[in-house]
Formats: sequence, structure tokens, C-alpha cells
Amino acid sequence: MRRLYFLVPDAEKAASIVGELLLRRIPERHIHVVAKDHHLLKTHDIPQAGLLQESDLVPSIERGVAAGGVAGLVAGLLAVSFPPAGLVLGGGAVLGGTALGAAFGAVVGPMIGISVPNSQLKDFEAAIEAGQLLLIVDVPKADVEPVIELVRAHHPEVDIKGVDPTVPRFP
Repeated sequence: MRRLYFLVPDAEKAASIVGELLLRRIPERHIHVVAKDHHLLKTHDIPQAGLLQESDLVPSIERGVAAGGVAGLVAGLLAVSFPPAGLVLGGGAVLGGTALGAAFGAVVGPMIGISVPNSQLKDFEAAIEAGQLLLIVDVPKADVEPVIELVRAHHPEVDIKGVDPTVPRFP
């Protein structure tokens, strides 16, 4: 899958492009629109981007699991190296510490990441604040060029901003 970015000047054009994409059999769950005014999207029946697109939720989960796992590994190794009061600990303490740390990181990471704006959308912040809409479309690799050509042919005023080479597992 590839992620395409388009800056659309207004909601009417965005609704028109979304309709054309749906006719091209691109599922609605693969179409996301980021706008300054979310009410505008609802009135034009345009699929709004969710938390997974607007925040750094997925990367924060990954960072939380990694950091928690490393911290748990270190804690487990310390517990094995310096056992408390005559307690004999084996490899299970290292494994358990790593697993508990990773689980803790998986819980705490999203709490932080949900409040952080998506770092991939920083380039578009000024345009969104100016009233443009960011249309994000996830398509199979084979559909990248046909979708770009569809938008270019019917909507020359739309600014085609590029393609991400990979799409997160949970777009």
C-alpha cells in the first residue's frame, strides 16, 4: 500500500474527488480528509481522518514497547545480578521483566502519542490552517499512477503533494 497526499482548495472539490475515488472502488476506510473545520466535512459527507491519521499514536506505541522492553530487560538483569535477600532468580526474571516492561510501554506510549500531532502532516499544517483540505488516500502500489492521473485530469487545481513509500499497518 502507498499513501497519497492531495491539497484540495475547498470541501466541494474534496467531496467530488471522494466520490470519484469511491466509484473507482477505493474503500471509504482508505480515504481520509484533514481539515481545520471538522463540521465542514460532516456537512459535505466527506470521510474525516481519525486519530490514527491525525496523531502519532502508532509510532508512540512502537516506541513505548521498545523503551519499556529495554527498561524491563535491564531491570531483570539487575535483579538476576544482584538478587534481593537470598532469593535465587533465573532467566525467568529477565524474561518476565522484559515482558512486563514492554506491556507497560504499550499502555503508556499511546497516552503520550495521542496528544502529539502526526509528524508526517507537519508540511501541510500551514495549508490546513489557511482553509485547504488535506486528502489522504491509501491505495495498492499498482493504483498509484491511475489515481494520480484521475485527480490530475478532473481537478487540475488540486495540488498533488506526493506519495509515501509505505503505509502504516493500521492506516
